[in-house]
Amino acid sequence: MSGAKVTKFFQKRVANPFMRRNPLQTLLETTGRTSGQPRRTPLGGKLVGHQFWFVSEFGDKSQYVRNIKADPRVRVRLRGTWRSGTAHLLPEDDARARLRGLPQFNSLGVRAFGTNLLTVRVDLD
Repeated sequence: MSGAKVTKFFQKRVANPFMRRNPLQTLLETTGRTSGQPRRTPLGGKLVGHQFWFVSEFGDKSQYVRNIKADPRVRVRLRGTWRSGTAHLLPEDDARARLRGLPQFNSLGVRAFGTNLLTVRVDLD
């Protein structure tokens, strides 16, 4: 099994279910593109004014990025409070440079395991 497959398996089966239960964990909620059901993904990022910035480690291969392409309306849980917004995929942004301005713990993992970095900005309502 490749490193990317091991990482995806660990995130999907171990880390994400645990982290979703943490009331202070930042979550991104998208709408499933085929199911229409809410899909919640733990992630790290940074609130800057009325925008939430983060970097997807698997880019357009991430399920939540595929969901954003189908419907950019999302919700983000920040410090236990849900906020609605519109997500924008920014392939022209330098994702590695962006990571330097985001929380170090999450950025370390994204840099270490990421195979197709993609910056995402959520404009919050």
